[in-house]
Amino acid sequence: MTPEPAAEKILSAILEDNKSKIGRIGEKHEKIRQVKAVAGNTKPNPDKLFVAEGIWSHEKILELHIPVRSFIFCPNLIFTAQTARIAERFMELTDDVYAVSDKTFMKISERDRADGLLSVCEFPVCSLSGLPLYKNSLVVVLDGCEIPGNVGTIARTCDGARADAIFLVNRRVRLTHPKVVKGSMGGALAVPFFEFDTVAGCAEWLKARNFSIYIADTAAEKFYYECEYAGRTALVMGSERYGADGGWYVGGAQTLSIPMLGVCDSLNVGVAASIILYDMSVKLGKTRAD
Repeated sequence: MTPEPAAEKILSAILEDNKSKIGRIGEKHEKIRQVKAVAGNTKPNPDKLFVAEGIWSHEKILELHIPVRSFIFCPNLIFTAQTARIAERFMELTDDVYAVSDKTFMKISERDRADGLLSVCEFPVCSLSGLPLYKNSLVVVLDGCEIPGNVGTIARTCDGARADAIFLVNRRVRLTHPKVVKGSMGGALAVPFFEFDTVAGCAEWLKARNFSIYIADTAAEKFYYECEYAGRTALVMGSERYGADGGWYVGGAQTLSIPMLGVCDSLNVGVAASIILYDMSVKLGKTRAD
């Protein structure tokens, strides 16, 4: 692919203006090892870092003001003016900037057609005390969900359905897992996550703030569309294998199900959450424009 003339011009200026801050590294450099470890989810990640790659991801990071730790780019893979301008923006966001060869970049890229942009970023950490509550607040509680792709799908749905937060109990998945970030299409970076130590603690927090709690349960006799949701509402989605913890079934929580009209007895948890959350969102008025 031949670079756009405008891209070559912009990139040349960027390299000249930032030559003192750009480090040139190879595949054995510690920064490359860090990227592989974070992307591979192979080591402890106390700083909650994740890897973003490509034009779309980098534009989303800019839009959401996600903190950037490091920026790695391959000049030989930057073919458009749009890509070059994004590279320029990211060099303004961090002093930890590296240029690599095509070969080195492809060692850390997960794309067949890489566009030369990769960043190590910080996953948003939110304070529960700062969560705004509304008369129609909608929260989804993930209780023991084990598959990263499902968590990502639910985060994407929460963003689309205007859910206000995702609560985690009995957490089994790292939020920085690549499949959470990618599967959410940015939703995991936009919808705040909060973790509770126990089911009882999460339920108590919700009840103290007048949330009605609904548990998705394949054995429930009442279907989701038969429910008339009102006020603050929380949906509990249990683990893929075991369902919701028994602690949710005390204290007035209601159960609901999705009708299964064929031979299968349930839906994937991500699909099920999407169906129920959109019904809740519509009935609570979340989908209406402000």
